[in-house]
Amino acid sequence: MKRLRLMLWRAALAGPALAVAAIASPAAAQDKYPSRPVKIIVPYGPGGATDITARLFGEQLRNIVGQPFMIESKPGAYGILAIEDMARAKPDGYTLLVGNVSTNAITPVLFKNRFSIDFEKSVVSVTRLAIYPSFLVTTTKNFEVKSVAELVDYAKKNPGKVNFTSAGVGSFPHFDMEMFARRAGAVMVHIPNKAGASGMINDLLVGEVQAAVINAASVAGLIKAGNLRPLAVLAEQRLAEYPDIPTLAEAGFPGVGTLHWQSLLAPANTPKEVLAVLHKAILEAAQAPQLQEAFKTQLVSVKPNASLEEAQSWLADEIASWKKIVSEVKIEMN
Repeated sequence: MKRLRLMLWRAALAGPALAVAAIASPAAAQDKYPSRPVKIIVPYGPGGATDITARLFGEQLRNIVGQPFMIESKPGAYGILAIEDMARAKPDGYTLLVGNVSTNAITPVLFKNRFSIDFEKSVVSVTRLAIYPSFLVTTTKNFEVKSVAELVDYAKKNPGKVNFTSAGVGSFPHFDMEMFARRAGAVMVHIPNKAGASGMINDLLVGEVQAAVINAASVAGLIKAGNLRPLAVLAEQRLAEYPDIPTLAEAGFPGVGTLHWQSLLAPANTPKEVLAVLHKAILEAAQAPQLQEAFKTQLVSVKPNASLEEAQSWLADEIASWKKIVSEVKIEMN
């Protein structure tokens, strides 16, 4: 207290303007965001695509704003636990969530009644972060299909003989394959695997299932070895690393297939000034060579929204799109 009085006395001698500055500067320093570590909740365990995305961006954000971004894993309940934890936090920018298309768009539609909050009123989109391409692949184990057209032809001639896998009922690969089968006019059988990508890959390799939509980077080595065959890529354009593999739209199925994006959310009512700091820092982080290189090895496109307004309208459009898809496909959740 004595020190503060001395500062004010000296400032007063120097003039009124400096006295005001002496009073205002401590408050300004306290109000600057972020002034302490930021927590990012991830609705999955360590090591997956969403966790990796959060950590890669978090590392760059620390360099940019000078505060650590701490990752906290909170898996379970299709992402509901993590989302509610974040949404109930104080809306000051110090508790955020990095999720993906499943947790940030499908879960709020498919499991709306399981939430204790109104998702669309309780969270705000800060920005999309990245897009992970997926492949529609088939096994090479006793299955000679070599194109999307051949897969459709085989499935139509052999109803119920094409099995496909996913990471679980209601996951986006499940929706993608159901949509594909319906548009193709074919009957295919869903065999989910709760072990995730590793379980899906194993089922494909042994020939228990014939097809799946799966993360491109996860199967790149198996494609090169000839154990799996990519028929189409679920992306906005062909991958430079696989120029001969058409997009699913090019293969005759426009509008089918999910862009597997990751995005950053904050609690609703977070001050716009704080959201602006976060968004600006994300745009800067996205240009970092280290981040670009790390994502490139995973075939990932770094694609933040150009503005906060775009980020919010983009997520609203994604949720609206998934409401239509869920209504059309009508997957039974047991």
